Amino acid sequence: MEVTLTELSYEPLTPTKFLERSAYVFADRCAVVEDDLRLTYAELWERVRRLAGALAANGVAPGDRVAVLAPNTHVLLEATFAVPAAGAVLVAMNTRLAPAELAYILDHAEARVLIYDHEFTDTTQRATTESAIRPLLIRSGGADDEYEGIVEGAGPLTRPVHDERSPLSINYTSGTTGRPKGVLYHHRGAYLQALAMALHTRLGPESSYLWTLPMFHCNGWCFPWAVTAAGATHVCLRGVDPPKVWELIRAERVTHLCGAPTVLGSLLHDPDAPTSAREPRLTACTGGAPPSPALLARAAEAGMDVIHLYGLTETYGPVVICQPQPDWEDLPTAELARLTARQGVGNVIAERLRVVNSEGGDLPADGRSVGEIAVRGNDLMLGYYRDDEATRRAVPDGWFRTGDLGVMHPDGYVQLVDRAKDVIISGGENIASVEVEQTLDGHPDVLESAVVARPDSHWGEVPVAFVTLREGAEVDDRDLIDYVRDRIAHFKAPKAVTFGPLPKTSTGKIQKTVLRDRAERGA
Repeated sequence: MEVTLTELSYEPLTPTKFLERSAYVFADRCAVVEDDLRLTYAELWERVRRLAGALAANGVAPGDRVAVLAPNTHVLLEATFAVPAAGAVLVAMNTRLAPAELAYILDHAEARVLIYDHEFTDTTQRATTESAIRPLLIRSGGADDEYEGIVEGAGPLTRPVHDERSPLSINYTSGTTGRPKGVLYHHRGAYLQALAMALHTRLGPESSYLWTLPMFHCNGWCFPWAVTAAGATHVCLRGVDPPKVWELIRAERVTHLCGAPTVLGSLLHDPDAPTSAREPRLTACTGGAPPSPALLARAAEAGMDVIHLYGLTETYGPVVICQPQPDWEDLPTAELARLTARQGVGNVIAERLRVVNSEGGDLPADGRSVGEIAVRGNDLMLGYYRDDEATRRAVPDGWFRTGDLGVMHPDGYVQLVDRAKDVIISGGENIASVEVEQTLDGHPDVLESAVVARPDSHWGEVPVAFVTLREGAEVDDRDLIDYVRDRIAHFKAPKAVTFGPLPKTSTGKIQKTVLRDRAERGA
């Protein structure tokens, strides 16, 4: 049989190959730590292949969607590899969402299987009751664990990837313009983004990565695959509790973690945080807001090196990195903070960033001309699942419009100056003001409402509501906050409610700029 040079020199890229390699190269090295559980890379690969076999035995065909609702456990980590190994498409769901929101995702993705953690039994039952489809449910953990049984009883399976640009996963946005959109990731993009993260953060076999960033968020910024490619250790964590985090950092000699600035702040201000440089040093990647001079100074004191990243669900997480320059090391903290506060440049697999005007033309790199940030490259989504029109709007000319406004500095580093109108970013989570407003407006005593961001020292921003009540209504702020919390995710509920008439333009449009000023003065 004649073999062509093309066949010899081309293999479709898929991140599952990282685990296959590490199971051979680092077979006996520790791959996963979770409480008393220890898995080597050989053991992890065997469990992943058996889970893939179990999914296939339960009717999962190539291209089918498999949903997972779990915290940062070995189960979600295994599914991140096993679902694509079965030829299926992973849908890791936000554990903070309300049952109705999860039901929408299950229906939109048409999930055939839902693997869920025992902590979310009630949520899962409510979500599947509200959904139109009935996925096969597999419970993990607790007294009625089903997951371990199917993994142990299944035969191993790995389905080959023939098209590296075929769907790997669907990551749902936070619904900043209404219903969440399903962002399609492909095998090639995840493979390359994982390599970019490993390179930029200097992961290696001696590294230990603590899971403080939700794995459901952009597939953990592709770090499940990056850490595995490096042969490093995954330290799983069900929830971020600062004393527990510092305990694990010391016990497992953690070298890397990721999280929103609020997570870093809570860790650095915890009484258990170190007060002098530690070894090994800790690399902390953060995004969502620029690190403040105070945070950088405290991080340096604790032996933590902060890397500022910027990205979106549509870009596999961090598409931009504030690439440190060698001559920054000796700068005063204030000057270092000024440079580090910028979002930066495209990562190693992305194209050079652009700042464009409304016609799509490039603005000068003068640090003053404000335009929309546009990106493209190997770490850009395939598109929005079952929404071609939204895809066309997002990429009008081959460049993805982020919806964020920024400036380009003369050295090529981009800096955000404003966020997309009306989107509230709280603790790294996007909150659509229109979704909260529509929920508030559903209350029988509410005439109209407007929701804006209020600055917050811990979360960066929090939603606050301005409400006009119907005549004769006697509802108070606590009633409305509870009303919202009962219907959508708790973190989306307003933290305060102000009653009264809403300021409007001559055409009747609510003046949110006025309300933002009021909220800021109130803060």
